[in-house]
Formats: sequence, structure tokens, C-alpha cells
Amino acid sequence: MELPDEAVGYQYQSLLLPVGEEWTPAAEIRTRHYLNPGRLKDLTQRLMQAKSQVAAEREARPAPAEALPIHGGFIDLPQNFLDGFRRKGEASELGRIEATAARLREQADRVILLGAGGEGLGGRVLFRALKSGYHNELPPETRFGVPQIYFEGDNVDNDALQELLDLIQGTCVDPERREERWAVVALSKSGTALETMTALRVLRRDAVEYYGMRSEWLKQLFVAVTGPSSPLRQLFKADGHADDDILTIPDNVGSRFTVFTAAGLLPAALMGLDVRALLQGAASMTKRFLEEPFERNPVLQFASVNYLMSEDLRIPIRVLSIWSKKLDVLGQWYTHLVAESLGKQGRGPLPLAMVQTPDLYTRGQHQHEGPRNRFTINLVVKNARMVPITIGMADRNEDGLNTFARKGLPDLMAAALSGTNQACWDVARPTCDLVVPMLSEHTMGQLLQMLMLSTVVEGRLMAVNPYSAPGAEVARRNMMNSLKG
Repeated sequence: MELPDEAVGYQYQSLLLPVGEEWTPAAEIRTRHYLNPGRLKDLTQRLMQAKSQVAAEREARPAPAEALPIHGGFIDLPQNFLDGFRRKGEASELGRIEATAARLREQADRVILLGAGGEGLGGRVLFRALKSGYHNELPPETRFGVPQIYFEGDNVDNDALQELLDLIQGTCVDPERREERWAVVALSKSGTALETMTALRVLRRDAVEYYGMRSEWLKQLFVAVTGPSSPLRQLFKADGHADDDILTIPDNVGSRFTVFTAAGLLPAALMGLDVRALLQGAASMTKRFLEEPFERNPVLQFASVNYLMSEDLRIPIRVLSIWSKKLDVLGQWYTHLVAESLGKQGRGPLPLAMVQTPDLYTRGQHQHEGPRNRFTINLVVKNARMVPITIGMADRNEDGLNTFARKGLPDLMAAALSGTNQACWDVARPTCDLVVPMLSEHTMGQLLQMLMLSTVVEGRLMAVNPYSAPGAEVARRNMMNSLKG
């Protein structure tokens, strides 16, 4: 188990009604929008049943058709990857992923990752959280062999894709030079995502023009990560790729839970991240979920509190307020996870994401005085990875900042969080804190696994299947029918 100062933690006590609080108008409102501690105690038996159900779903077992799909394979996947690597080394699935990443990094200085939904968002989250925000602008020698990374295949925006094509056509002239070679990784479990497959076709056509119809680069620089029997796999096999060269997303892992499959791990390895530390963090969170009591179990705490706020207190909107610009894409990933897993049968929270401090200016007023239809989860990064930037003294003090000369930007962020939480408490607007010690592969592994596990547990508390998404397919079917019409 990781040391306490390395562990992601959940501080939900600010959502609980204070014992013996004096009556005030705000205290009266809190009785309707904050949790009575007894509610958590009353939920204990159902919570343990939900935990047991989710733990049992790690193994494929026969189930009634109405209960399918069951995609619990993501739970043990991090530890399975690590165990496989210890036993088989480079011959393991993780070894193959790292070898593929190493080959692409050696062959090309630009990699385009194509993916929609969960398959595409996992790599984006890790890139944004753990790489420089200006990575692609850095000169090659300061990127230490890590290629420039681009994301596409999640939309059908004509101009957005054309801008990427213009970039590679304008900067890549000589395919014999690594600096001017580009590679493509297609990420799609189903192999049918129209956005991803369309972008792949367009880029394959561009690659034929650039590398030549018979060039070996057309095979070397195109990689697929997909399901065991998908059309994408068949397409690559028809192009001459060996089945063993195509990385696999297991059948028992749903697309929005794929961050610890090759769909997330290959991008992470391409970026030069410590993939094993990422998996170790995720595996440690699974261990806490399975073995720790409620008091030390952030998965059970997060799932039960969220469930009671949404279902018991009937607060329809869940706001993830992110106190780090580096985690803005995680907000997209989490809202996708919750909306698709829990939004069923006319129920489920509406997940929204804000990024602080910018959204204090754009949405702070509404948060403070708008409808009482939401509660806020502050996602807080406790420590900066880099040396704090201080305000410092200046000869000119018209801005009045000399008073805070010794303060650093982390101090400003902490003050903004504290001030916002106090303002919300004063007017009975419920908030809680989900705390990440600092941004690293290990803590990101913990955080992502915690959010996936807690969402599945919450679904089981709601008595809905968190792995299905029948409503998400209706618009896609209509889209295809419209194209055929």
C-alpha cells in the first residue's frame, strides 16, 4: 500500500450536517441540502452488497440477457498487466505495448492519436495532466525522443481535420527524415466509430500520397488498438498487418473504462510516461476498494455520498470543480463516465465540470446565488510539481501586490479554494474535496481507477447497469440512417 502522503483522499465531512448547530437561515437550508450522518450509516448494508456485486463482476459469469453487458474486467486489469510483465517480460501484453511505443517513437516525430469517447479521452487526460502544455512547441532535444502528439478522430468537423492535414503537409516534406515522418494510432474497441474511422481513412489516403503506395512505412507507422473481432482489426489484417501486431481491448472492458487497456497505455508509453507507475497506482486503489473498511476506502465513500446526494436529497446536478488547469480534460472524461454509466431510466445525476480559478469569474455568481440544484466536488491538487512561482517585490506597487510578495501561486490557489468553500458554506451550498497529493503517474492511476470504481458501485446502488449505454446508440443509428438516405 502506498504511503499516506501519496494516497488520493476524499474529504466529504463538509457535506454532513453539523451536530447541534445553532439555528440560522443558512442552518435551516442545510437541513434540506446536507447529509444527516445517519443516512450514511443506514446505507451500510446496501453499500456492502453493491461492493460484493461489483467485486464479483471481475470474473465472466453467465448472466440473464437483461443484465448484460457486464464489463468488470477493468477492475483487475492494472494488476494483471503488472503480473504478466513480471512473468513474461517483453513477451507480455504490457511488453508488447511498450515495444510498439518504442518503435513508433524511433520511427516518427509526430504521432496522431485517433479515438472517440473513452478510448480517445484516456490518452488526452494523461497527456494534459503529465506533459508540458507546450510539449509540441518544444524543440526535439528537449522532448528527449518523445514525438509531438496530436489528437483527432473524435469529431466530424471538416475544418478541424483540414487544419491538421495542412500542418503535416506543410511541415513534412522528406519521408526519409524521422523529423518529418508521422504515424497514426487508431483507438476504437468496436472499430465502427464513424469519427475515428473516417479520420483514419483520410489520413491513410494522405499517407499513400506522402510515403508512396508500396512504401513499408504504410504498415510500420499505422497501429490499431481495437476489439478482438472488430472491423478495424479486419481492415488492418487486410492491409497486411499480422494479428499479433494489432493491440487488443478485451471484450470484458467497456469503452469508457479503457484507460488502463492498450487504448490508454500505448499513448502513455508514446508520451514517455512511467506506465508501470500508472498501473501500480490503479492497482493500489483497487486493493483499497476490496480490502479497506469504509473509513479508509475512498471508493466506497465517494460512491455512497454521491448516491445519497443525488438519489436521497434529490440534488440533480453534480459539479466537478477542478482546481488545476492540468486536469481540465479529466473533467470531460469524468462527465462522460458518469453521464453514460448512470443516466438511465429517467434517473442519474447531470455531471458538469468547471476549471478554477477561471470559472470563478464565468460561473461563480450562478454557483453562489443560482438555483439550489447542485453540489460541488472540488478536485484539488495539494502540491505543485515544480518550484512555486512567487509574486515578489517590485519598485512600482500600484497593483498593491507587495503585501503578498512572499506568497506563491500555490498560496493563491489555496486561498481561492478556501474562500470559495467558505462562501458556499455561508449560504448553504454543499461542497466537498477530492484531494490528489500531486500530479504523477502513480496518483493519476489512483484517481482514474477510483472514479471508475466508484461510478460502478454507485450504479449498483441505483440498481441500474453501469456498463450499458443503450441511449447513446440511438443518435448514432439515426446518423447512419440519415447518411444512407
